[in-house]
Amino acid sequence: MNTELNKLIHAMILDSHMPAKVIAKQIGKPYSTLLREVNPYDGGAKLGVETFLEIIKLTGDTACIEYMVEELGYEMRPKSMRKTG
Repeated sequence: MNTELNKLIHAMILDSHMPAKVIAKQIGKPYSTLLREVNPYDGGAKLGVETFLEIIKLTGDTACIEYMVEELGYEMRPKSMRKTG
Protein backbone atom coordinates (compact mmCIF):
# COMPACT_ATOMS: atom_id res chain seq x y z
CA MET A 1 0.00 0.00 0.00
CA ASN A 2 1.06 3.59 -0.55
CA THR A 3 3.27 4.76 2.31
CA GLU A 4 2.08 8.38 2.11
CA LEU A 5 -1.55 7.29 2.46
CA ASN A 6 -0.66 5.05 5.42
CA LYS A 7 1.05 7.97 7.13
CA LEU A 8 -1.96 10.22 6.54
CA ILE A 9 -4.30 7.63 8.04
CA HIS A 10 -2.01 7.23 11.06
CA ALA A 11 -1.88 11.01 11.53
CA MET A 12 -5.68 11.20 11.25
CA ILE A 13 -5.86 9.19 14.48
CA LEU A 14 -2.88 10.55 16.38
CA ASP A 15 -3.28 14.23 15.46
CA SER A 16 -7.05 14.39 15.83
CA HIS A 17 -8.83 16.85 18.12
CA MET A 18 -10.34 13.69 19.58
CA PRO A 19 -8.10 11.34 21.61
CA ALA A 20 -7.35 8.02 19.89
CA LYS A 21 -8.90 6.10 22.80
CA VAL A 22 -12.17 7.98 22.28
CA ILE A 23 -12.10 7.29 18.54
CA ALA A 24 -11.52 3.59 19.21
CA LYS A 25 -14.41 3.45 21.66
CA GLN A 26 -16.75 5.31 19.29
CA ILE A 27 -16.07 2.90 16.43
CA GLY A 28 -16.24 -0.16 18.68
CA LYS A 29 -12.62 -1.30 18.47
CA PRO A 30 -10.09 -1.91 21.20
CA TYR A 31 -7.56 0.93 21.33
CA SER A 32 -4.61 -1.40 20.67
CA THR A 33 -6.36 -2.93 17.64
CA LEU A 34 -7.09 0.47 16.13
CA LEU A 35 -3.51 1.63 16.61
CA ARG A 36 -2.22 -1.55 15.00
CA GLU A 37 -4.59 -1.21 12.05
CA VAL A 38 -3.40 2.34 11.30
CA ASN A 39 0.30 1.73 12.00
CA PRO A 40 2.09 2.54 8.72
CA TYR A 41 4.99 0.26 9.68
CA ASP A 42 2.91 -2.86 10.39
CA GLY A 43 2.46 -4.64 7.07
CA GLY A 44 0.39 -7.40 8.69
CA ALA A 45 -2.44 -5.20 9.90
CA LYS A 46 -5.16 -3.83 7.65
CA LEU A 47 -7.74 -1.11 8.12
CA GLY A 48 -11.17 -1.92 6.72
CA VAL A 49 -12.87 0.63 4.50
CA GLU A 50 -15.95 0.82 6.75
CA THR A 51 -13.76 1.59 9.77
CA PHE A 52 -11.85 4.12 7.68
CA LEU A 53 -15.10 5.89 6.80
CA GLU A 54 -16.24 5.93 10.44
CA ILE A 55 -12.93 7.49 11.50
CA ILE A 56 -13.27 10.21 8.86
CA LYS A 57 -16.82 10.94 10.00
CA LEU A 58 -15.73 11.17 13.65
CA THR A 59 -12.61 13.26 13.12
CA GLY A 60 -13.78 15.37 10.21
CA ASP A 61 -10.29 14.90 8.73
CA THR A 62 -10.54 14.59 4.96
CA ALA A 63 -6.79 14.70 4.17
CA CYS A 64 -6.74 11.00 3.26
CA ILE A 65 -9.67 11.32 0.89
CA GLU A 66 -8.21 14.48 -0.63
CA TYR A 67 -4.96 12.61 -1.22
CA MET A 68 -6.73 9.68 -2.89
CA VAL A 69 -8.85 11.96 -5.06
CA GLU A 70 -5.75 13.87 -6.16
CA GLU A 71 -3.92 10.62 -6.94
CA LEU A 72 -6.83 9.63 -9.19
CA GLY A 73 -6.74 12.96 -11.00
CA TYR A 74 -9.95 14.41 -9.60
CA GLU A 75 -10.87 17.36 -7.43
CA MET A 76 -12.92 17.30 -4.25
CA ARG A 77 -15.20 20.02 -2.96
CA PRO A 78 -17.91 20.23 -0.31
CA LYS A 79 -21.53 19.72 -1.35
CA SER A 80 -22.25 23.36 -0.53
CA MET A 81 -20.00 24.34 -3.46
CA ARG A 82 -21.81 22.22 -6.07
CA LYS A 83 -23.57 23.93 -8.93
CA THR A 84 -27.34 23.59 -8.89
CA GLY A 85 -29.85 23.61 -11.69
